[in-house]
Amino acid sequence: MNKIGKVQPSEIRWETPKLKEVFYELERKDSTLFKQINSALDEIEKNAFCCILLPKKLIPKKWQHYPHVWKYDLPGGWRLFYSVASLNSPGEILVLAIVLDWMSHKDYERLFKY
Repeated sequence: MNKIGKVQPSEIRWETPKLKEVFYELERKDSTLFKQINSALDEIEKNAFCCILLPKKLIPKKWQHYPHVWKYDLPGGWRLFYSVASLNSPGEILVLAIVLDWMSHKDYERLFKY
């Protein structure tokens, strides 16, 4: 369980098709990072709320149209960012984890102005 105290399975979606394409290119360019992100996505699929919810005031402008942004700390100082949304179908609620980006610690500090 997480800090929210709720376990919520989710389905992984990508913010853009290009981001998904870049992720799969990692498999041959940086297989270690690819495996780490893939493992993180598996964990997020099991529980969309397994990570750290960023305070609204810290969310960069490029993601402010998302109500919440979550951060998953990867090995080697890398970060994976995603948002959670629900897709309501008649009789069911599907929770989506929308992958926004991943970046090195240095790029993370630059984006978040640390």
